[in-house]
Amino acid sequence: MVETDQWIRMRIFNGACARSWATVCTDPCSVRRLLMRADESGPERESREPTYISDAEPEPEPEPEPRGEPETGGGPTPSREPFRSRLRKGVLAAVAFGGVLGGSARYVLGLTFPTSRGTFPLTTFAINVSGAFLLALLLVYVLEIWPPTRYVRPFAGVGFLGAFTTFSTWMVDTDHLLGHGHYAVAAFNVFGSLFAGLAATALGLAIGRMVLARRVRLAARHSRARRYGWWVR
Repeated sequence: MVETDQWIRMRIFNGACARSWATVCTDPCSVRRLLMRADESGPERESREPTYISDAEPEPEPEPEPRGEPETGGGPTPSREPFRSRLRKGVLAAVAFGGVLGGSARYVLGLTFPTSRGTFPLTTFAINVSGAFLLALLLVYVLEIWPPTRYVRPFAGVGFLGAFTTFSTWMVDTDHLLGHGHYAVAAFNVFGSLFAGLAATALGLAIGRMVLARRVRLAARHSRARRYGWWVR
């Protein structure tokens, strides 16, 4: 309060107030107004915000959410490992070994049944069509009939049949036919190989599904016979 009174005196003597000091002192309303102004705009005014003291315990701050991978509905988190670390050396070896055998088999067949230039490449046609049939049949066995395996599909499907069938030789033979002016034979080689490959794939899938259905029927019959006796067969 003493410091406030000194600040009022300084304002009065500096010409901020027109009235004299005696008049101000005899007028209590003027003194009260000056004190209120000093409390509001004085240089030594302190913060008068009320402070509330509560007995209740402070609420705990929410824990920050972990910055990890998004949840996948409760399922397993997808692996983020690089492809090279997930690929096993045994699988690569199976693919390489199957590729060596498949490429060698196609080379031997090409030497055994050669086709002259300008004629229909029957050897390449038979190799591609038979490869499509075997690949479709193999996939049915691997995915639906045989137990889970690790090396059968890389060895037989990717390695052997991937190297046994050929796209480059098919296109080279077509180019040779076009170069010799056999346009009809070249067109038959392209479209005939496509349709024959699709038909061979459908046939391989159908035969594989027939074998699967037969195995299911036999398994059901044997289980019923074990349950009721040999006379039920």
